[in-house]
Amino acid sequence: MGSARNGYRERLVLAVDVGSTVLRCHVYNPAGQIVGSAEDKINVLYPRHGCVELDHEILWQQFVAVVRESIKDAGIQINQVASLGISTQRATFINWNKKTGEPFHNFISWQDLRAADLVKSWNSSLTLKAVHGSCRCLHFFTRRKRFLAASLINFTTQHVSLRLAWILQNMPEVKQAAEEENCCFGTIDTWLLYKLTNGSVHATDYSNASTTGVFDPYLMSWSSFLCSLLSIPISIFPPVHDTSHSFGLVDPSIFGAPIPIRALVADQQAAMFGQCCFNMGDVKLTMGTGTFMCINTGNTLHTSIAGLYPLIGWKIGEELVCLAEGNASDTGTAIKWAQELNLFTDFEDTEQMAKSVPDCGGIYFVPSFTGLQAPVNDPYACASFMGLKPSTSKSHLVRAILESVAFRNKQLYDTVLRETSIPISHIRADGGVSNNSFVMQMTADLFGQTIDKPKHTDMSSLGAAFLAGLAVGVWSNKDELKKLRQSDALFKPQGNWADYEPSMNSWELALQRCSNWYNDI
Repeated sequence: MGSARNGYRERLVLAVDVGSTVLRCHVYNPAGQIVGSAEDKINVLYPRHGCVELDHEILWQQFVAVVRESIKDAGIQINQVASLGISTQRATFINWNKKTGEPFHNFISWQDLRAADLVKSWNSSLTLKAVHGSCRCLHFFTRRKRFLAASLINFTTQHVSLRLAWILQNMPEVKQAAEEENCCFGTIDTWLLYKLTNGSVHATDYSNASTTGVFDPYLMSWSSFLCSLLSIPISIFPPVHDTSHSFGLVDPSIFGAPIPIRALVADQQAAMFGQCCFNMGDVKLTMGTGTFMCINTGNTLHTSIAGLYPLIGWKIGEELVCLAEGNASDTGTAIKWAQELNLFTDFEDTEQMAKSVPDCGGIYFVPSFTGLQAPVNDPYACASFMGLKPSTSKSHLVRAILESVAFRNKQLYDTVLRETSIPISHIRADGGVSNNSFVMQMTADLFGQTIDKPKHTDMSSLGAAFLAGLAVGVWSNKDELKKLRQSDALFKPQGNWADYEPSMNSWELALQRCSNWYNDI
């Protein structure tokens, strides 16, 4: 990238984004420009069917390496970095020994399905039915939204709660350490903070905590009720701080100089901040490994019936921003799988391949390698192609995969509209798949709304940088940040819903055919 100018000395911000497939580090100047960067592919482990893990030691080594490489790429010294912000994939967790600092197991990924049977058992249990009934009564008498939320809650494999319960049930050494208060729990941000501070800080922020399913966003604390229900010792959880906070200093032995750690933020909330979705009704659509649709609900948590999840977007001092989120897990995952099968060579080819055929030829793809999330909510659904015939070409298959991305976007969009009743002001897209114009245009047509794609789509990193930079005065306020955001393309609706309705109806029929598949084995 070349050398950063001397005028930027000690006003540079370092941001690291630990995504689901790639770990990136960028050095930003006050103009919001990247002056140095580095990245590495995250090595995802699949030790057995349904299990998805990350090696903690390899991830730490990669983190250190990309920071060093980005500093070198920027042509600067480490002491020129004013602050560090860290964005991470969410709900991926680890437990370690408090005394020795040694982990008990690998990171358990948010995509992991080992607790699927436990989820099914709990969701059909008399205990949960009793909880639902009690909370309905409490809501009736108190009208408190947290009781309405509790009366509707069902467990999913994506939340930490039952995956953590599974670990405690199946790993005696973790259970024993937790009972002896010698166990530390952490999502990726917590583990990295612990390592960066040489074991002196065990903490997280509200955005990461709220994605675990163990944190009560209505009380802004870890849920003692849920921990008691699932037999999880609450002592294992870290203190929760503001998203923009003085988390400590990087130990000088790691990079040669201390760096203030001024922001920890979950990746989707970071992307929301990077997209400058600061106002109620702003929507962010991230299409990366998975698809995440978030709507800013102001300082009010949304209570969902169809599976949208109420989250803390960020907390900075007195400012609290809440989000409602729906997601689809297998967006980039499906596209990468197709590439590994040699359906195409380069992702850029998929757009032209999709446009080379007039339609999908009656082929429909169900993107369900890790189940189907809201509004379907079926962890046992299988991935499949439906309607294959001898005339089916690679272009038909690629088009069917891209169409499935847009159809899932439409499902999420309709759910957000139906559930929140908040007028949508802006829709902004990011993530690697947003670089595909076929998907973007079809999504705009299905929504009947204009979608704004920024010039740089790595919004999680930018959001972490904005949060860390605001904390040390690199940027003064959000109005200044809005001026730094640059649009690359506006996708305006060109087709009508009626043009797509028959195809989407057929695709939804394919979803039904794939439902509950693994539960029947």
